[in-house]
Amino acid sequence: MIAEAVRVSPGWLGLREPADAAARSPELVERLRRQLPPRDRLVIHDLGGGSGAMGRWLAPRLSGAQHWVLHDRDADLLRLAVAGPPGPADDGAAVSVEARRSDVTRLEPGDLAGASLVVASALLDMLTAEQLAATLRACTATGCPVLLALTVVGRVGLTPADPLDARVAAAFDAHQRRATPEGRLLGPDAVPAAVEELRATGADVVVRPSPWRLGAAHAGLMAEWLRGWVVAAGEQDAALATEADAYRDRRLAQATDGTLGVTVAHADLLVLP
Repeated sequence: MIAEAVRVSPGWLGLREPADAAARSPELVERLRRQLPPRDRLVIHDLGGGSGAMGRWLAPRLSGAQHWVLHDRDADLLRLAVAGPPGPADDGAAVSVEARRSDVTRLEPGDLAGASLVVASALLDMLTAEQLAATLRACTATGCPVLLALTVVGRVGLTPADPLDARVAAAFDAHQRRATPEGRLLGPDAVPAAVEELRATGADVVVRPSPWRLGAAHAGLMAEWLRGWVVAAGEQDAALATEADAYRDRRLAQATDGTLGVTVAHADLLVLP
């Protein structure tokens, strides 16, 4: 599903699902509801659908029967998605799920034929510019709305502040933009790149913030996020190595005792053709 063959663990996806659900923009869902034409059944393609969290969040917020088609390269995650399908639509209509093992960066327009809606979550920042352009072309060729949620934008706030915060954040952002065999990843540049690409097609693009706001109730997610954040920063900036472990341990202790707050900025995009 992403530029590099990095497997996303089911445990990580499970930890982040409640925070993702709280962060996604309800305003964009209301706009989307007004744009979807009445149909006997909505066919919704979820790109990089993973374990199906986007469907579990969105399906109960839409009306009418729905058929979700999940595209992902990880067969194990797709099995989880099929085993944990969304509940019924908000009017009680049935929701079904289909899994398709595929690489969303190589989608052809025909792969999304018949779509009523295309969605993705936490995907765009993991793509190169070329992969983003190809994925968006496949989406917009459907002529249907597209909802792209939870793309990181490169702003992280931690409370209380620590002198090393800014350096770790800058190194992490650089890591998000790292070069890969497929090209340089967009990381926090993905949202403006997507908006430029989409508006060039004449589409109406609405962008809204969708930040994670993590506190004492999210100690497990904060701990896993912190570990990954610091490791990635250290891989990018070797000079951090002498301080990174102590920094991580300070922050983990604060997460454990409930005194740490973290805000991770994301953006949601609604594309209306």
